[in-house]
Amino acid sequence: MRELFVDGLSKSFGTLELFGNVSFRVAKGERAGLVGANGAGKTTLMRCILGEEEPDGGTVRVDATDSIGYVEQQASLGTGTLHDEFRDAFSDIFRLEEKKKELEKEIGRGDADEERLAEYGRIALRFEHLEGYDVESRIRRVAFGLGFTDDDLAGGVAHLSGGQKTRVCLAKALLREPDFLFLDEPTNHLDIRMIEWLEDFLRGYRGGVLLISHDRFFLDRVATKIIGLENQTATVYAGNYSYYQKVRDERRAALESAYEKQQEKIRETEEYIRRYKAGIKAKQARGRQSQLDRMERIILPPEKARFNYFAFHPPGECAERVVEIEDAAAAFGDHTIFSHLSMLVRRGDGVAVVGANGEGKTTLLRMIVGELEPAAGSVKLGSRVKVGYFSQQHEGLHKERTVLEEILYEFGTDEETARGYLGAFLFRGDEVERVIGDLSGGEQSRLAFLKLMLTGANFLILDEPTNHLDIPAKEAVEEALMAFPGTFLVVSHDRYFLNKVANVTMEMADGRLTRYDGGYDYYKEKKSTEETPKAAETPAQAAKETKREQQAPKKETTAEKEKRIAPPSGVSEEKRQELLQRAEAELAMAEAELKMLEHEMNDPELQQDPEKSRRIAEAYAAKEEEIERRYEKWGALAEG
Repeated sequence: MRELFVDGLSKSFGTLELFGNVSFRVAKGERAGLVGANGAGKTTLMRCILGEEEPDGGTVRVDATDSIGYVEQQASLGTGTLHDEFRDAFSDIFRLEEKKKELEKEIGRGDADEERLAEYGRIALRFEHLEGYDVESRIRRVAFGLGFTDDDLAGGVAHLSGGQKTRVCLAKALLREPDFLFLDEPTNHLDIRMIEWLEDFLRGYRGGVLLISHDRFFLDRVATKIIGLENQTATVYAGNYSYYQKVRDERRAALESAYEKQQEKIRETEEYIRRYKAGIKAKQARGRQSQLDRMERIILPPEKARFNYFAFHPPGECAERVVEIEDAAAAFGDHTIFSHLSMLVRRGDGVAVVGANGEGKTTLLRMIVGELEPAAGSVKLGSRVKVGYFSQQHEGLHKERTVLEEILYEFGTDEETARGYLGAFLFRGDEVERVIGDLSGGEQSRLAFLKLMLTGANFLILDEPTNHLDIPAKEAVEEALMAFPGTFLVVSHDRYFLNKVANVTMEMADGRLTRYDGGYDYYKEKKSTEETPKAAETPAQAAKETKREQQAPKKETTAEKEKRIAPPSGVSEEKRQELLQRAEAELAMAEAELKMLEHEMNDPELQQDPEKSRRIAEAYAAKEEEIERRYEKWGALAEG
């Protein structure tokens, strides 16, 4: 099996060591996710592996016959049509085809000698090996999968947006299916449907893949191993992102335990030295001092700060109906984006709006905050609703101030409190003294989101709040939103984020909203069934529902419901209890098997074997899915 070997790579810029002694391998069929905070050196490491940047030390080995494909974040294209651009990826195959046709003409005229016939045989075999007959179908499969149309293929590339150009570069790399594929943030500028297509494509990919991504859901579905780049070194985890996160947290807990034990040992030793350094045991005290001096101290990574929202500017109460939209329409010129759209957001909801690019999600948000007037219908905010809007443009930031000054001046708090909030959003130490105009896009996003959380708004409107954020920053935003006691409406393609924060999902498709009372996984599950989805609740329906609830008898408790549950239709209560006991036993067995797999995954010897680790990780994921199905079965039987 051919592999990519990375052995002892290091890179520094002046006195700053970016990373050192980085070693790992990627085999054909493996998909390795390279993760780490912004600035950790992920892109630099990838460029060193590709030979586009010179490392300070270490080696990279790959078979000379292996082909390499690379998709970087900045796209560079020609000036022809999109179809020409895709055909350019197969220029060697088209040259073979031209030569093959020339020889076919010679053979047809009877002018070809034995040597030319042999040459034709070699070229025809090579052309077939490269699947030259399938080039056009491959172009259309990848192009359509990434959201391009027949009209796009006929059009020029010069007018494409930056995001579209990135998709073109991604498509060109995927078209040739190289032996090793390097992807730097491949899900940027892709909507959820395109990301899911890319996931399926990569899961069936025969070559090796090394990809940089902050999309945790994508990493969970695609990666077979994770390479964590942090603290100037790399650690390899044999599993997907969730497995990496679990093992990393366990190691952090073990490190904290070891740290506490070492600190206790240090305190005891220092007390012994203090007591006996001048007495009869002075020699022993000096010996212990030498041991203490030689001790390699355990250093803990920074503690993850948490956002305690109630400590500062909690939002005020507002009406039960936060926003009501009735039969609304939006259009630009003659183009109708949506019409007859209705929705209701209730107090306390965390609503995720999902859908393909171009469906009008951002237009809907701008309509709610008053930036756009509906072409028809109405948009009404409830009483005492105070809106806070995150638009990605960060218009409210004062670029000449420092990070700390922005919080002090805008909210009139003391420095200790301001530093506490900034720390929760990963601005620590001297970072709070940086000028806002010098911050990266992701850092400005973090600061803008923090300010939004502190305005006292009780209804947050968020347009792609995790764009340009690395994973630690996304976790900070999630922590803040989960602590937020108000209501929010968010448009995002980050499925992991949506699963963490949203309790309602609304899909925008074909000019209408469909409501699902759960997070992203729940929405996908319901979409895959044949059940008719529940339409988004309109204000008129809400009024009828409220009246019905007021007239209805007191809602029964869960305990009351369980007491009155009848057996399933056609099944006796005795039989149902038997099935329920069997389901409970099967569930217990499956959970025990999951524990055994967890134990195997944590075995250090097994982690050294990539193939065994991969099989265990796949078995673990399959067992989790089995347990979820068994819980559903058990729940149905328990409810009767």
